[in-house]
Amino acid sequence: MTTPETDRTMTAMTDAVMRGRTGDVDGARADLLSIWAGIGPTGDAFHRCTLAHYLADLYPDPALSLVWNVRALDAADALTDQRVAEHTTGVTVAGFYPSLHLNLADDLRRLASFDAAREHLSAARAASPELGSDGYGTMIRRAIDEVGVAVDARDTAPRPSAPGPS
Repeated sequence: MTTPETDRTMTAMTDAVMRGRTGDVDGARADLLSIWAGIGPTGDAFHRCTLAHYLADLYPDPALSLVWNVRALDAADALTDQRVAEHTTGVTVAGFYPSLHLNLADDLRRLASFDAAREHLSAARAASPELGSDGYGTMIRRAIDEVGVAVDARDTAPRPSAPGPS
């Protein structure tokens, strides 16, 4: 199994994400974009999915976030459970979809594309049985509900619980 310690690309991504979480959002974004340049749009699907998913969170502009969230979903569609298992245990590709569709729904809601947001919310809900009953699963289910309420209210304001820069 490949671990973050032996996968230099994942190590670099993790370092960039940590940089962003400590407040250096611009630096984290630059680091991830540099890594993306090395991976490219046809590189390893696991790397592309992970990087795009994290990079989307670093854009407060929902249109820019949407671009990266679409890339993450496209990469997940090319990903195999075997590749995921090379990096981590107990996780399948199916477990990625609730969060990926949630993020797309939230971006689309913020862009006032409420019908498209509802489609991705439906996909997130349909995939949510793949989530565990742990804190992560609870967090994603709660966020799906929050985005659903915001879509119904036609609210385009950023969610306080959304990941990313404030």
